[in-house]
Amino acid sequence: MFVELIATIFAGIGCAGIVMVLNMLTGKRLPKWLMPVAAGAGMIGMTISNEYTWFGRTAERLPEGVVIAMTVDEQSWLRPWTQLRPYTKRFVAVDVATLRRNDAQPDQRLVDLYFFGRWAPVNQLPMLMDCAGARSAVLVDGAEFAADGSISDADWQNVPNDDPILTMVCET
Repeated sequence: MFVELIATIFAGIGCAGIVMVLNMLTGKRLPKWLMPVAAGAGMIGMTISNEYTWFGRTAERLPEGVVIAMTVDEQSWLRPWTQLRPYTKRFVAVDVATLRRNDAQPDQRLVDLYFFGRWAPVNQLPMLMDCAGARSAVLVDGAEFAADGSISDADWQNVPNDDPILTMVCET
């Protein structure tokens, strides 16, 4: 966040500098209001660029074995350019490299989900997926494995058969 703030400030300074040089080259014929307008436009442009490139930059830095399962795009009337092209504000990644199975429960998979959001810390959540039953359970403190591989105190929730996270986990 701090680096993006500094980049935005420098973009404004750079655009104002370009107008200043153009003003000197034209014999100071440009209107005086053009320099602050150029600085503001440069800062807005940099902010828009950072919004649209955040997802790509973050996805590139994911470790091997962590795969993006779902993205959430956003449109806002406060950002009119998003009406033309929404930007990715949040996404869920699945750590398929550490996916765990239990021979006693072959249709169930235990995975770690990572929730990424623009201007939000990364959250990790262990989740148990039941491929045959199309359901999932968040594993929180208190859920324990029984001798047969089942989990006690699991709060199962039904999920649609076409859920992207369920599909990804069950195909792995």
